[in-house]
Amino acid sequence: MPIKLQKTFLTRLLMTRAGRVALISAAVLLVACLSTFTYFYVQLANLTDEKLRNGFSNMSVVYAAPRPVLLGEPARAEEIAEYLRRCDYSESNRSRAGWYRVRPDGIEVNPGPDAYDQEGAVIKISGGKVSEIISLADHTDRTEYLLEPELITNLFDRKREKRRIVHFDEIPKVVVDAVLSAEDKRFFQHPGVDPFGVIRSAFVDVKDRRYAQGSSTLTMQLARTCCLSTEKSWNRKLRELLITLHLEQKFTKKQIFEYYANSIYLGNQGSFSINGLGEGAQVYFGKDLSQVTLPQAAMLAGRIQNDQWDPFRHPEQARQRRNLVLKNMRENGQITTAEYEAAIASPLGVTRGTTQASEAPYFVDLVKEELLDKFQDRDFQNDSYRIYTTLDMNLQHDAEEAVKEGIVETDQAWHRRNKKYGADEFPRAQVAMIVMDAETGELKALVGGRDYGASQLNHALAKRGPGSSFKPFVYTAAMETALDNPDGKPVLTPASTVVDEPTTFWFEQQPPWTPADFEDFRYAPVTLREALAHSLNVPAVKVAEAVGYDKVAALAHRVGFNDDIKPTPAIALGTYDVEPLEIARAYTIFPSGGKLLDTDFIKNIRDRQGTTIFSAIPKQSQVVDQRAIYLVVSMMEEVLRSGTGASVAARGFRLPGCPADLYACAAGKTGTDKADGWFAGFTSKLICVVWVGFDDHRDFKLQGADSALPIWVDFMKRAHQHREYRDVQPFEAPDGIVTVDIDADTGELATPRCPHIRSEVFIAGTQPVTACHLHGDGRATQVAGWEPVQSQPASGDVRPVADAHVGDPGASRVIPVSPAQPTPPKPEKKGFWQRLGDIFK
Repeated sequence: MPIKLQKTFLTRLLMTRAGRVALISAAVLLVACLSTFTYFYVQLANLTDEKLRNGFSNMSVVYAAPRPVLLGEPARAEEIAEYLRRCDYSESNRSRAGWYRVRPDGIEVNPGPDAYDQEGAVIKISGGKVSEIISLADHTDRTEYLLEPELITNLFDRKREKRRIVHFDEIPKVVVDAVLSAEDKRFFQHPGVDPFGVIRSAFVDVKDRRYAQGSSTLTMQLARTCCLSTEKSWNRKLRELLITLHLEQKFTKKQIFEYYANSIYLGNQGSFSINGLGEGAQVYFGKDLSQVTLPQAAMLAGRIQNDQWDPFRHPEQARQRRNLVLKNMRENGQITTAEYEAAIASPLGVTRGTTQASEAPYFVDLVKEELLDKFQDRDFQNDSYRIYTTLDMNLQHDAEEAVKEGIVETDQAWHRRNKKYGADEFPRAQVAMIVMDAETGELKALVGGRDYGASQLNHALAKRGPGSSFKPFVYTAAMETALDNPDGKPVLTPASTVVDEPTTFWFEQQPPWTPADFEDFRYAPVTLREALAHSLNVPAVKVAEAVGYDKVAALAHRVGFNDDIKPTPAIALGTYDVEPLEIARAYTIFPSGGKLLDTDFIKNIRDRQGTTIFSAIPKQSQVVDQRAIYLVVSMMEEVLRSGTGASVAARGFRLPGCPADLYACAAGKTGTDKADGWFAGFTSKLICVVWVGFDDHRDFKLQGADSALPIWVDFMKRAHQHREYRDVQPFEAPDGIVTVDIDADTGELATPRCPHIRSEVFIAGTQPVTACHLHGDGRATQVAGWEPVQSQPASGDVRPVADAHVGDPGASRVIPVSPAQPTPPKPEKKGFWQRLGDIFK
């Protein structure tokens, strides 16, 4: 239309009232549309910016303990470099975590501003071993250097999403190419929207009368993933377009790809949603994203968004999808034909179970609960914090593997008993393992169940009956009678004897109780050493009665057990429920010489600026005299030497670093309750507690020696191969301990004529002083020169005994049974005809 005619038309239109109203209405409508568009655009833009900012940058992460490198240990520079890459180090100095440089003689480590420790080092390697460690801070030699702690996981939000943040420069080109070939090959050319793809998608929607979601670009997928719901509607598509325009206008293509790489959904592992390529590489291949190969990159790219390509559940579909991505890469000129053919011929190479071992989910849950409990003024889910813990990733992996392989014996035993075992009506047995550093009390590994995906219940915190694994505390109270005995009760030693026979116990107003032994009764005196080694029940209750049930309960509370433990006869058999973690902490008194080690498993917390807001202070207190503890440890060694734990040797348990007999370097105690199997044991380096049982508390019917012990042995064999735990030492006797040769039959001092002689340990002043009356010359021989008991109070509860009561014949004194507790006579053996006659009575 000519300009003159346009002006004439507008002039005439404005001259009429209807025309003016129409023009004003159109203008108002246009302004309203622009205002509405601007309002929604700004709203969605702000939402997108906040989501991207808070979704990734404000994310608290949990780290394991630093990894030590020791002078003289086997090492390769390439292995250290690989570990550092997993800790976000790079070969350039652009990483805030740090950078490294492999040298002909070793490796140079340079921590960055976000590193755990700012001290760098040169680690020289010669002949496959660390030959020299030089600090870059002062250029002095070191015997040990701590490498950066390894990332365990991020603290997941309510959606239970897990991701490992990667930056664009850290993503290998092969991964970028694979994603582009699978999802959006023109990503770096188009403005965020592919017009042809949108038209094609709209045509399908109209033709099929449904909402399709095909032909979305990476930017559109990012908009959908981060900011929109999963509904399929035109309304959501319009919002998706607005967010896409904003993303393309505000960010570079590399930034958009980085956000996409950290947010895209890659399936589920157990109860967690796996998000981002970094987390996906760890889940499916057990490696850092920088280490994935061509076929692995293609499988990751092919896995995006669709669960039908899950390589664990649908391996054949996943392989076909991977090969399609590889075909696209070849057609796009990103790989050669030879590379394509080699890649499609390779297996998927996924590693099931890697995530659980590498991320310690039960431990992370424990950390999260601790943070919420002790730091309520901090928002760990929406702010950025770095939480450093005591977890040893090597030991955690060992624990996961030991549980996975060791629980097989329990499964096989129950399959033989009941063919329904493992079905819905008869769920499989559960398991827990706690590992602590014997020197510091730090929690080094934790397994709370056999499968975190199936059950998030942390069995390490579930209260169960400890059974006989509690008995060492009964005998610890007994050994304290030599040091704290104001009531003048019998002084008990490992050589004291008690009769093992059916016995009924009365206590206050409670019904009479007759405990049974798992083994047949001996109907004879047994030493306390033998009673503990073979886990005899009646002797344990008699010992608790002789000491005083209140004294046993007081000791239990002193070493950290809960207040539900009461001073009753049942305390001796571990019938009061405790957590496996409680048992592990209480057992720290044994390898430490009576010190209760209570160390936080969170060592350090730093905020976004690197400021330390919390640093753990190790706590330890001497709660039991070290002399009494040494006697009990010696008795627990007997459990492995000849008692209920003697199968450890047949299972191949060895301690190559121990300079003495195996049984002088390890000790422990089995435990069997109606619904539980236990083994708690330790060396001078590590404490390990294993529990096995059913969630519904049904009768377990397996001893701890047959269920928990195999898992314990498997773990301890693995764990003591690591350099920092290899140097196991025998448990040393403190001052005030004497070793005496005694006659095994009488408990008196051995003479050359005694046929059965064994060595026994005593607190000085409690050892026997009379020569064996059976094999001596008939005259009582007093041995002079023994030092009397000297008080070494361990705490306010341990008091010196001015005049220790030592019976005659010394340590062989038989613990009496009170008159109110009759002991039934040993039944006579009946012949066949007598038993047959009884049937018809």
